[in-house]
Amino acid sequence: MSSPLQPPAGRRTGLATLALLGVTASWGSTFFLIKDLLDRVPAVDFLALRFSIAAVALFVVAPGAVRRISPGARRRGLALGLVYGVAQIMQTIGLEHTAASVSGFITGMYVVATPLLAGWLLHERIPAAVWAAVALSAAGLAVLSLRGLSVGPGELLTLAAAMLYAVHIVGLGAWSKAPDVYGLAVLQMAVIAVVAALPTAYDGITLPSRGADWAAVLYMALVSGAMALLAQTWAQAHLPPTRAAIVMTTEPVFAAAFAVALGGESFTGRMIVGGGLVLTAMYLVELAPRRKIEAEVPHLAQ
Repeated sequence: MSSPLQPPAGRRTGLATLALLGVTASWGSTFFLIKDLLDRVPAVDFLALRFSIAAVALFVVAPGAVRRISPGARRRGLALGLVYGVAQIMQTIGLEHTAASVSGFITGMYVVATPLLAGWLLHERIPAAVWAAVALSAAGLAVLSLRGLSVGPGELLTLAAAMLYAVHIVGLGAWSKAPDVYGLAVLQMAVIAVVAALPTAYDGITLPSRGADWAAVLYMALVSGAMALLAQTWAQAHLPPTRAAIVMTTEPVFAAAFAVALGGESFTGRMIVGGGLVLTAMYLVELAPRRKIEAEVPHLAQ
């Protein structure tokens, strides 16, 4: 029986799905915003600023969350934050050299890489559907990225970042416990901010000089960062893991849609074919019968 203060279970599931869809849309909206901002603010400076603001915002909401996690969880949180921070730097620098729509689809390949990596590290049999998804995503990457017989540096950096996101998801799934989730999120965001700030510490962080740029940074730190994480945490408490994962595979679709509608990019045949192959691979992985794997653990904000 539902509480008078809570909607019925079916309605909660619907609201949670809509909330997670909104979170995923906010992640997708950041690709073209970041690409535009990088014309004026260096990548590591932007990341240091964005994740510092997000970490402070989350800490203010629950200042005791980090203190409550165990010393072992803190050490694991530091390691996870380091992996995620390096991935963020690689993805953001890669975005300087590739289209926002292409970056969104290549980043989404972490969905395919995660069960592959988990099966290898955990010594589990990798299902045939996952191998098929790997082939499809590789074909999609080729259509999106190949220039003659070579792949550009932006695409390569973005692909490497997607692989690190998969490592992060596997580690988070293996190490995190429900009571530690919020504290680990705050700690990891703080570590990401430090990792991004180190390369620019010698000459100081370049701050945005325009009001519109500050608005974009605050949106990405607070809305698609801190608020999205809180909404995602609530939504995934009310959704089956597979449904949540399928909803999150729409991120590259939103990235491409925002890049075309607001970022001035062209809607090309390569985007349709390559993006369609990557998206099909992502859905194939999520719909395939499998054991509990780490792809269903919430990832931090994009």
